[in-house]
Amino acid sequence: MKSDYKKKIMSCLKKAEKPLTANKIKKAVSKKIKVEKTGLESALAKLKKQGQVIECPNGYISVENKRFILCSISKLATNFGFAKNLETEEEYFIPGRDLMGAMPNDKVLVKITGHSGNSPEGEVVAIMKQEFNDLTGNIIWDRGMLKIVPDTLTKYALDIYNPKRLPLKEGDKVLAVITKRGKRHSEHECMVTEIIGDSSKASVCAESVVVLNGLSMEFPEEVVEQAEFVNDESRVQAEAEGRLDLRHLPIFTIDGADTKDIDDAIHVEKTENGFKLGVHIADVSHYVTPKSPLDNEAIKRGTSVYYANKVIPMLPKELSNGICSLNPNVDRLTFSCLMDMDKNGEIKSYRFEKTVIRSRVKGVYDELNQIYSGDITEQLKQKYEQVLPCLENIKELALILNKKKISRGTPELDTTESKLVIDENDVCVGVKARERGLTQEFIEDFMLSANECAAKFGIKHEIPFVYRVHESPSPERIEDLKNTLALMNIPCNFSDEVKQNELAELLKRVEDTDQKSLVNNMVLRSMAKAKYSVEPLGHYGLALADYAHFTSPIRRYADLSIHRIMSELIQSHDKQETSRKFNKFSYAAADAATRTELVAIKVERTAEDCYKAEYMNEHIGEEFDAVVSSVTDFGMFAQLENTCEGLVHVDNLPQGYYVCNNHIELVNQTLNQKWKVGQKIRVKVLGANVSMGKVDFKLA
Repeated sequence: MKSDYKKKIMSCLKKAEKPLTANKIKKAVSKKIKVEKTGLESALAKLKKQGQVIECPNGYISVENKRFILCSISKLATNFGFAKNLETEEEYFIPGRDLMGAMPNDKVLVKITGHSGNSPEGEVVAIMKQEFNDLTGNIIWDRGMLKIVPDTLTKYALDIYNPKRLPLKEGDKVLAVITKRGKRHSEHECMVTEIIGDSSKASVCAESVVVLNGLSMEFPEEVVEQAEFVNDESRVQAEAEGRLDLRHLPIFTIDGADTKDIDDAIHVEKTENGFKLGVHIADVSHYVTPKSPLDNEAIKRGTSVYYANKVIPMLPKELSNGICSLNPNVDRLTFSCLMDMDKNGEIKSYRFEKTVIRSRVKGVYDELNQIYSGDITEQLKQKYEQVLPCLENIKELALILNKKKISRGTPELDTTESKLVIDENDVCVGVKARERGLTQEFIEDFMLSANECAAKFGIKHEIPFVYRVHESPSPERIEDLKNTLALMNIPCNFSDEVKQNELAELLKRVEDTDQKSLVNNMVLRSMAKAKYSVEPLGHYGLALADYAHFTSPIRRYADLSIHRIMSELIQSHDKQETSRKFNKFSYAAADAATRTELVAIKVERTAEDCYKAEYMNEHIGEEFDAVVSSVTDFGMFAQLENTCEGLVHVDNLPQGYYVCNNHIELVNQTLNQKWKVGQKIRVKVLGANVSMGKVDFKLA
């Protein structure tokens, strides 16, 4: 009889559109056979134990029911969200009404119901595991009561209670915790735990993003104590014993004028057969030892986070701005990659050495760009006197490396960065596109060479390692790209596995056209996300078979981790012992580096949007030239020359029926009007929401 129960239970669960409660299962089964309650419960329990049936909060499902997909909530907006398939990482659009109140990172069951644009659309049928409780939001008056409007999740004000008796008032930006979940986001209830500040200020809104993501400028006391202990200039001489002494070389650093965590220095010598390139990196792993308080905090943070005029460092300032910063005219312990290159920039040999250096000068990008432009003042001559002979070698080698990069087919994608101008009151008073000069590109190419050598080192010695990997685009994304290009009448003859040089050719072909912005964005969307891995999968975007991150151990744990592994092998020469010590560590480091990088990117972008909205809030009613940067079903986004972006909602466009065609154009079918990505338009600023980091435009 039990086997009959099991068969009938599995049969009805396989066909079920939603999870079924025990009572509903009983009703379904009783239509076919006589049911005893205890027998049915026993059969259900056995199916659960065998893993054939899963019990979730609102019923049971069969693992064989293909309608249900195990996902996690990846993004939430005020009236929709996205769930990511835990197996394939495909994302599904979920309308707000179908989210069941699910929160970010919740494990949920999703049923696919159709398509929304190019994305599959689904509904949450069960929340398997709740993973989210904290949120930030603004305090408002609503019907004579103080409530919280969350920054994400819902457009509705949620009920709050205030057991700490915090002096709440309308306009406060606060941190809260969800104490009771409803079946919709609007039914959740919260307890306010902290007042962050005035929600109309970008600095406060950025701080709320930092707090919500568990980041902090402050370090635990034991971490600071250890940092103060190792930050001891008097020990450098003794610790330099046994290292390769490079203090006689014209080594120097090149960074932004305000940079304090200076972790890389260079020197270039010209030889009969080519060049010697030295990339010298602060030996952070000498000071941050395994499982120490410093190390535990560093892997937890994973990366430094930079936004506006602030930095949340991975390591305390005693290291990042002190003993590990390659300041001029002081001895510093370094880990150097010493490369011999031929006249074509090919690496003929390389070696990694523990070294001691003395930087000659703190080079500044803008100053060196001025020198390379031929505008060298007497003051600059004096400052760079000790390294002037090296500057021509640097330029010559860097131009060769850049040419080599282009020849191997590296796609030159346009990713414009913003520079925020913040005044003494922490208010954004200016936004402009960050300019990249020759020297920035020179240093980037030198660092790429050292990073490539580090990956080769890990592969050659077959030791546990952390690689920076970027896999080739998925066939589905390339197919989408090809279809979109066909609609735009842009010919493309991609091979089955599209090569980097084919994308580079495509970008070059549209470089001087109005289609440049759109094609650039489409190629970017087709790319996989870069991440860290213990497997050397290569870097598609850089067209390199071997790549790792070696050059920034002050601000990236991935770099610090391979410094530690490489140092062990260089000092012990014992590959087996190195592998034994670092096998598990390499997996943990790669995972932590990937996870924390995603958090850092989210925090930096969200904070930057708040500051941009603060700046645009002072320009309401003003008109600007703009370019359509993307189109959606509800309007189009336009980007100003200063990089600020805003939405022209369909409600602020001429009346009519609007359709978004393949993310290329927004069409008013009633009036036969079209706006394409890359099209130049004139906009007027309607409003700016600093707290949400959003700007609204209308056509001027």
